Amino acid sequence: MAKKSGGRLVSSAGLVNYYDSDDHRAIHIDPKTVVVFTAVIGVAVFILNALF
Repeated sequence: MAKKSGGRLVSSAGLVNYYDSDDHRAIHIDPKTVVVFTAVIGVAVFILNALF
């Protein structure tokens, strides 16, 4: 088998590496908040669909 090198691949098939940044201007939302908000919207749509 080929020997693995410690470096990164030259071509990664279109995949991009994203790193955590300390951008203080960015909006930070807790993942639990997103899940709860999505559930509330889903229940509201379900109720409105049943009523109308």
